[in-house]
Order: sequence, then structure tokens, then C-alpha cells
Amino acid sequence: MTTRILTWNVNGLRAAIRKGLQHWLDEIKPDVVMLQEIRARPDQLSEQWRRMDGWHAHWNPAERPGYSGTCIWSRQPIDRVEIGIDGSPDPEGRMVLARIGDLDVASIYLPSGSSSDEAHLRKQRWMKDFAPYAKSLMRRRRSVLLGGDFNIARSERDIFHWKSNQSTSGFLPEERRWMDEIVDRGARDLVREHFGDIEGPYTWWSNRGQARALDRGWRIDYLLGNANAQRRLKDVRVHREAGLAISDHAPVIIDLADSAAC
Repeated sequence: MTTRILTWNVNGLRAAIRKGLQHWLDEIKPDVVMLQEIRARPDQLSEQWRRMDGWHAHWNPAERPGYSGTCIWSRQPIDRVEIGIDGSPDPEGRMVLARIGDLDVASIYLPSGSSSDEAHLRKQRWMKDFAPYAKSLMRRRRSVLLGGDFNIARSERDIFHWKSNQSTSGFLPEERRWMDEIVDRGARDLVREHFGDIEGPYTWWSNRGQARALDRGWRIDYLLGNANAQRRLKDVRVHREAGLAISDHAPVIIDLADSAAC
């Protein structure tokens, strides 16, 4: 038996639903869904999506309307929920962690620092607070997965135009060092481990030029796991077709073996 887990920045859940989100969920068949940048509260959705038949859902929308927000949906009951970094206030809805059976999963949406110097400072503050918390999560004896849009490309393999973006927020040296430190502190970059030393696979594309058509993007959406999760790894996929249809991000999908089989 395997558990299929999906993480996806949908760039607005209501827009994603109109563009055919249900079709792609039916095709991918995930057991756990982690979404970022939902930009909506449940009461703003249609009755079908508020009811969520067949799913157990927990939402962490931002206080500001039409902004940010994360959520987790699970076919199995959600046993426990943690909001924010180590329970701290989370008015922008940046993180929600759910305990589902023998697995802890967190849907994470790091701030973008590209719009202004102040935005970059907010991102740096979030990163500083998150790093020790991520380390503590990776030490849990349970299988732990951190999934989401980290708004950082780890290395030159993770961004097509790396030479011209070395001073761009999202590929700054200190941001890349921070990502490497997260991995060095016990997290496994499961997508990179699965695909090895290749370019990409990219998960986000600019709408400018022909970046989307030519697959000249960034890998900024991650599934990071602790050692227990890594031992259960069966398969990883980046669903570029679904991403092009729904969002500027592609969903990242992982299959984990049942813990009893490991």
C-alpha cells in the first residue's frame, strides 16, 4: 500500500476550481493534498467545495482577503492540527501542519521577497523563525513531510537562467545557504534525491516571454522529509501539464510506502 501526497501552489483556489482543479485531482488521485496561496476562505467557495465530500479538511486562510493562505485535505481523518511556526500567530496563513495516521505533513508558503526591500526583510524574518522549527520537526520519530512553495531555488540546477538571477530574490546566496542548512539539519530534498543531478524539474514559470512553453523555470516547490519519510519513498513526479492548465506552479507528487512495509 502507498500514500500519495500532493503539494501545489494553486495561485488562487477559486480560479483553480474554475480552470478544472477537480479534473486534475481525479486524474492524480492523491490521498493528501497540501495547497498554498489559496486566497480564499471556505465560506467563499461553492457548496461542493465547502462540503468537501470524501475529504477531511483544515484551512488556514490569511486574515487579509484574497491573499496567501494554506490548507490540507486528507482522505483519512486528521488527528491533530498545528497552525503557524511552533504555534505562533500566523495572520498571513503561511503554515498548517496536520497529523494523519503515522504521518505529519505541513503545507508551507514562504513569503516572496521580490516586490520590495521591505518584502525581502519580511521573508528573511520568516526564514529565521522557521529554520529551528524545521529542525525540530525533522527530529520527530514519525514520518514528517514539509511541502510547499518556498520561493527559493536551491542551486543552479533549480533555475534555468541562473547566471542572470544571482542578485534576484529567490536565488540570492543567503537564501540558497538557508535552504542548504534546512537540508543539512536533517531534512531530505526528496525531489532532488529522486531525480538526481539533472536540470530541474522546474515547478514555476514566469508568464513573460516563452518561459512556460520552453520549460525555462524555477524549482521552488519542495517536498522535504525526515529520515523516516525518506525510507518510505517510492516515487516522485512533477505534473507539468496540470500546472500549465491551472496555475503558474506545477503540483509535486510523492508516493510513500506504508510504514509497516518498511
